[in-house]
Amino acid sequence: MRVFKTLVLLFLILVVRGSMVQLKNGGYEDIVIAINPELPEDHNIIRNIQDMVKEASTYLFTATKQRFFFKAVKIIIPLHWLPKPEYLSAKRESYDKADVIVANPSLKYGDDPYTLQYGGCGEKGQYIHFTPNFLLNDSLHNIYGSRAKVFVHEWAHLRWGVFDEYNYDAPFYLSVNSGKETIEATRCSADITGKYIFQSCTGNSCTIRECEYDQQTKLYEAGCTFVPEKTQNATASIMYMQSLPSVVEFCDQSTHNEKATNMQNKMCNYKSTWEVIMNSPDFSNSSPINSASPPFETSFSLLQTKDRVVCLVLDVSGSMDWNNRIKRLSQAAELFLLQIIEMDSWVGIVTFHSIAQITCHLQQIVSVDVRQNLTKYLPTTPDGGTNICEGVLKGFEVIKQKYSNLDGSEIVLLTDGEDRGMSSCLTEVKNSGSIIHTIALGPSAAPELEQFSDMTGGLKLYATDIVDSNGLTDAFSGISSRSGNIFGQSIQLESTAQSVTVNQRMHGTVTVDSTVGKDTFFVVTWDRSTSPPDILLWDPKEKEYRTSSFTVSNINLRTARLNIAGTAEVGNWLYMIQNNHTESQVISMIVTSRPASLTDPPVIVKAHMNKDTSAFPNPMVIYAEVSQGFSPVLGATVMATVEQETGSAVELRLLDDGSGADITKNDGIYSKYFTSFKGNSRYNLKLRVQGRNQTVRLSHRRSRALYVPGYIENGEIKMNAPRPEPSDEEIQPKLGSFNRVATGGSFVVKNVPSGGITDVFPPCKITDLEAQFEEDKIHLSWTAPGNDLDEGQADRYIIKMSESFLVLRNTFEDATSVNTSSLVPKPASTKESFQFKPENVTIENGTIIYFAICAVDNASLTSEVSNIVQAALFVPLKESLPDTLPTEFITNSVPTQGSVPVTLPTEVITNSVPKQEFLLDMLPNHVINDGVNVSIIVIGSVIAVIVILTAINTAIYILYKKNRKGSFELRMS
Repeated sequence: MRVFKTLVLLFLILVVRGSMVQLKNGGYEDIVIAINPELPEDHNIIRNIQDMVKEASTYLFTATKQRFFFKAVKIIIPLHWLPKPEYLSAKRESYDKADVIVANPSLKYGDDPYTLQYGGCGEKGQYIHFTPNFLLNDSLHNIYGSRAKVFVHEWAHLRWGVFDEYNYDAPFYLSVNSGKETIEATRCSADITGKYIFQSCTGNSCTIRECEYDQQTKLYEAGCTFVPEKTQNATASIMYMQSLPSVVEFCDQSTHNEKATNMQNKMCNYKSTWEVIMNSPDFSNSSPINSASPPFETSFSLLQTKDRVVCLVLDVSGSMDWNNRIKRLSQAAELFLLQIIEMDSWVGIVTFHSIAQITCHLQQIVSVDVRQNLTKYLPTTPDGGTNICEGVLKGFEVIKQKYSNLDGSEIVLLTDGEDRGMSSCLTEVKNSGSIIHTIALGPSAAPELEQFSDMTGGLKLYATDIVDSNGLTDAFSGISSRSGNIFGQSIQLESTAQSVTVNQRMHGTVTVDSTVGKDTFFVVTWDRSTSPPDILLWDPKEKEYRTSSFTVSNINLRTARLNIAGTAEVGNWLYMIQNNHTESQVISMIVTSRPASLTDPPVIVKAHMNKDTSAFPNPMVIYAEVSQGFSPVLGATVMATVEQETGSAVELRLLDDGSGADITKNDGIYSKYFTSFKGNSRYNLKLRVQGRNQTVRLSHRRSRALYVPGYIENGEIKMNAPRPEPSDEEIQPKLGSFNRVATGGSFVVKNVPSGGITDVFPPCKITDLEAQFEEDKIHLSWTAPGNDLDEGQADRYIIKMSESFLVLRNTFEDATSVNTSSLVPKPASTKESFQFKPENVTIENGTIIYFAICAVDNASLTSEVSNIVQAALFVPLKESLPDTLPTEFITNSVPTQGSVPVTLPTEVITNSVPKQEFLLDMLPNHVINDGVNVSIIVIGSVIAVIVILTAINTAIYILYKKNRKGSFELRMS
């Protein structure tokens, strides 16, 4: 067993969770890029992927100071593309584990490349998404830059967990340099130059002007964009605008802009991207390469998927007789065969105890009859010991009877027992090319079982002996195809169970939404009576289904199933089940369905833990990704249930509010810390998700390449087409309400103290602090942390303020304290609001004060320092000006505003807008942008205008008297 653990450890060192990428001597190998099976065959996609990665390898090598490059890449070709001699068989590579996916966007807009990121700074992302149009349309180069540069930008998100250095939500911030206030674009480095432009378009006609000042935000108006000079001296940063020719580096300590209001600063405590990269395991396990270019050119392997091949390897040892395990196994496996596994898949069945035997050779599921026939081979009688390797090797034998190799095949291995001989087949399993999904049943299943999954990239699932949890059914329901074809997959709408006393009823509602409804099953199970309970089911049109409508399984006499013909009615299905047995029994309702159409993607839920194994006191994080296609679904209610081998289950509500464990608000990733560790054991995660039609909507993905609005070349502003935005109809889809249930697999916790747990978890870091002036007071707002991270209620707050950003960042304790004696913390995830008048601070125009906050719990444990925010009192002064414009102003004697022609608004001509407001708005903002004090410009300009107007009014009057004729051309040239 010691040898087994050592070999597994050595193997796992090379494997990134959810990825097969390996780093060897600076070269990244086994990068998987998968093409979505929905895409039509187009070999230009493959060719452009290869060109992109080859060029990106050189760019990455330079950007990382000769340390990293792309050595070997695997491209997965969809099954329906015509086979070619150069296509190899995919082994453990699959679409759902790919590092990069190529797929259409879900909404009808945009080709923004993005990386799906769940975790915080330094944590790896899930995958990079490129659209086919991005890979095929060369006109997008002017918007995003070369594909190679974009790939490096996204690779940094994926591999090193850095974040974007721009911010669509906060594109500007106020900065003080040498005592002067300037409005700056959120960027890194701050040396990147450009102009602030507002573009408005009607149809195909667009006009541009320089941006105006917004009195409310103290910054530029909404819609203002920073347009960079095409030619720059700045070499950083790739995480801001990799499209600029001069940008070849990540921002480091010398070039980083710590004042920019971007995600990199917020998530990484104001560290530069290069500092984060240097702290990564990749950097620690590599060294610079003495070469001007990568030592190897990128190599590519083309792999094609094949039909799904699954062998169930089921434990029938004597211990499976305990707690009715063999019956529950039969019920769950029957559901898998009849409802879960996809059409056209191949399935075989093996049972094992001390020895193993083939009970069913591979059969292809081409009809309902085949599904029914497969269920006849499920086990019903337990006996003997436990020999896991015998079962696995016999499963391999089943597959090899049809296929020459095991590449890409799947084993579903279920066991409830220990086996000290597992090491005997370790090498064969590792080299097989097969994927092993493991289901551990009960508290005595071999602790080494999950290593089979770790080595082969399979799922790790766990079910307790608690019969009213549906754990075993949920485990089998979670083993779906890895091909990326969501339109053929079964989706679990409901899975609930409860103990029902004699003559009492279990009732509930299941919502069938418009994205599902095909091949819908309602399954009722019970655990004691040989006859079914009384079942009543009503569809949304009040059509009634009774017990007689259900079919009782011939294999499992305690299972009744109803298959809804055609497409199930959209809406709420109500059920009521009465226990007519002579004693209490556990009754369950399971509902599955498939997508209603091949064009409208269903709402899907993916459950994740941030890691598979944790050592106390490190907290775990639960994630739920709720999406329709690739679009995040917002406004859902997400409940997580964590079961353990002993003790009661823990239920938590996951949130998408950008606080606590949730890094980004409204991105469809719902999160929560889990700290309720009850012992050293396996834990199982299950999610229940509900959406209600008044709250559900779609959103953008974050962590994406910047859509560059345009460039300035040789003094001329050249704007790109405006970024396409989704319509209200697209982001408010007609999903109605929906229900989903998903399993998140199992995880293991170690080193939990046996004598009870003391308070070791401080409040979580506050990451959404905001501040603003309200007259002479400061208003702060944030989301309340908890007593233990994001659970419970903190004891008190510590708020600090300073006129120096660096003081708060570097020496928080030395900053000025704010009196918080009247501030009582609210429960976690509640919005906090606090207003006060700063003491010993002179509040005047141009005042900027920075704030940060910590939370303290009742054990005096203190959170990390929050994000640092500024409150700025910054209002241009206005003096009274003449109500009429001088003739010289109207007849072109006013200088041009940059290189952009500006037409006087009708409101100004007709005097419906005061001339002084217009003149202030017409001030040359590029002067402001270069760092001149805004207040001085405003006051000086106003005085100059008054003096000039006074001097020329007489001349205007004389000229006007001499020549009443002639029309005035209302424009500025």
